[in-house]
Order: sequence, then C-alpha cells, then structure tokens
Amino acid sequence: MTKDGYYTSGEFAKKANVTLRTVRYYDRQGILKPSKIAENGYRLYTDADFAKLQKILSLKYLGFSLEEIMTMTINDEDQDFIRESIGLQLYLVQKKMEHLKMVEHSLRDMEEQMEHAQKIDWNEMINLLHVTNMEHGLVEQYKNASNLDIRINLHQKYSQNPIPWFDWIYDHLNLQKKDQVLELGCGNGELWKGHENDLPEGVHVILSDQSQGMVKDARKYVGDGNGQISYETIDCRKILKEDASFDKVIANHVLFYLEDRKKALKEIRRVMKSDGVFVCSTYGSSHMQEITKLMKDFDERITLSDHRLYDVFGLENGKKQLEEVFSSVEEVDYEDELLVDQPEPLISYILSCHGNQQEYLNHRYIEFKDFVRKKIAAEGVMKITKSAGIFICKCKS
Repeated sequence: MTKDGYYTSGEFAKKANVTLRTVRYYDRQGILKPSKIAENGYRLYTDADFAKLQKILSLKYLGFSLEEIMTMTINDEDQDFIRESIGLQLYLVQKKMEHLKMVEHSLRDMEEQMEHAQKIDWNEMINLLHVTNMEHGLVEQYKNASNLDIRINLHQKYSQNPIPWFDWIYDHLNLQKKDQVLELGCGNGELWKGHENDLPEGVHVILSDQSQGMVKDARKYVGDGNGQISYETIDCRKILKEDASFDKVIANHVLFYLEDRKKALKEIRRVMKSDGVFVCSTYGSSHMQEITKLMKDFDERITLSDHRLYDVFGLENGKKQLEEVFSSVEEVDYEDELLVDQPEPLISYILSCHGNQQEYLNHRYIEFKDFVRKKIAAEGVMKITKSAGIFICKCKS
C-alpha cells in the first residue's frame, strides 16, 4: 500500500486473492474502475474498492451476467452503499439456497424412482428441468422486487400527502365484515402491511401475483393476518375461481401491463359478486414529468420506459375501457407531489425504471450524479408532479 492509502493493481489483486487479469478485466468493462490514477499512470485502489469487488464476485457466483452486475453496481460510488450491498447479497444467497434445496429434492426423487423402476418417468425429468431452469426466473424476480421497493421508497420519503398512497387505497376499499377479497398483482403486499392484524371480522384476503417469487416475498413480508390472509399464484387473465366469489377485487398499477385487458376485466367481473366492487389504480399523463425532462436535458436519447403506461391504460383513457365491462366507473384522484432534496434516491429511482437509461448511464454515472446534484442545488428542492388515482367499478347486470 502507498503512503496515502492506495493499492496498486497488483497489490489490490494479491490482497483480494484474485488475478491481476481479473482486476484489469473489470476495469475495462467499467464495473470496477480504480479510485485514482497516479501521475505515472498507475491505477490505484482503496479499501472501499474491496467491498465493491466482493459484491461483484458475489453477484457473479449467484448467476448474474456482467451486464446485470453493472446495472446493480452502478451507484456504488457512494460510500454508504456497503450496508445496502450486504443486505442485497444476503437476500440473494437465501434465494439461491432455497432454489438449491428444490433442485436437491427433485434430484433425490428422480434418483429414487430410477432405483425402483426400469423405465424413466419423462414427466419427472421435465419437472426436474423446470426446477433447474428456475435460476433465471429468480434473478428476474429479484430485480423486479428490488426495483419496486426503490420506487415505493422514493414516494414514501418525499410525498407531501399526509395519507400514504397504500393507506389511501385501503381506505377506499371500505372493507365490511365477511368480505371476500382478491388482490391481483400484489407485489410485495405493501397494501396490507400495517392492516394485516386489524381486518374487519370475517374478512378473508387472497394476495396473488403471477410471479411465484413475489407471492413468497409477500407472504414473508405481510404474514397470514391471524389466518385472514392467504396467498396464491394467479394469472389475472385466467382466474381459477368460481363465479361470484369476491366482494372486492383490487389491481394496483397492474392493468397497463396487460396486452388483453378486456379479457382480464371480464374475468374480474366474472369472479365478482353482483354487488361487488373492483378497485384499480393507474397514472395520469403528467405523472413524474419533471424526471422525464431531467433525463432529456442530460441526454435526449434516454427513455425511462419502453412505452408510456398511461397511454395504454391511464387516468385519461382508463374509464372508457372499464365502462365496456362495468356499469358504474368512478374516478378518484390522489392529490400529491414529491419534494426531493437529495440526488441519491432520485438516481436510484431512475435506474430502477424499465427504459434504456442503463445504456447511456453505465459509463457516465459520476457525471450524471453531478448533473442531478447541481439541478437540485440550483432550486433547493426538485418538485415532481404526481398524477395517480383509482377507478371504483361496479358490475354490469
């Protein structure tokens, strides 16, 4: 180590027990750049860089591609990332262990069957193939869950409405005794957190998502609500429930992701009781428009979404779509705005979006962070428009 606390590339590699070639490779890929380049051209690293390298190696072991690793480490220039990084790795290791247990169980079953049968049960082999191939699904599920948490956290931290979004929706459900409730696309179950132990008498809630991993996370996060909450994997385009089963059905920020919304809406209507209520939420066209402008000011090529969700199903056009299936549709808007005074949560939100921002920010992160910091400093706070609300729908006879 040099006198001022830096390691040369060779010293850094030796101390980390990796090859110098590995260090140089991650440098070239832009995943782990040196903290400093000396006047003589030496590439120098600090103790904090060991934490970054450890995270990279951990994610590589867990099955993430280099592109995914770059995405998940892009904002690790901040010195407060280590605690968050350890938590992330613990989560992923637990998921990896659960997956390996499933693979082990399937392999043992297959081995036992082959010992007692002369022919191979090819259905069991296909099941083993599916279980083994779940690895990519777990990676995708983590990324979706993590990105959802990031977006929720920004709103929870900087929203000005004293009633949080999820509490506001819960209040509009107007749950009554013995209500049978189905939530579609429950995500991590945030809507029920804090209400799980004070549901009205006789109410039963099914939290569902098409992602089995999301359902498992929601169960862990919310619990069973003293036996009043259960969990299922459900595709809202084919709800395997009897007609007229539910008093309330909920779809929070779900419908704009569906290609065949009308089919899903008919399924929802089918499983609702004649006096049932469907509550769904969406965005308006002005939602978070300041963030869109911020990205265009930095690089006009950046788009934060593959398509504008509110154009698919938004406050401006959602009512018309719903009225094709439901006899009564009422729009209720949620009045709110964000006042953001720190760049890091805003940058994390931007990186969590589904657009092409990674392509243009991966090698310009420090420049982009400085750009956002100056924007916020110039105004003292960044005011961000929120345009969101719910439709309360009742059945056609």
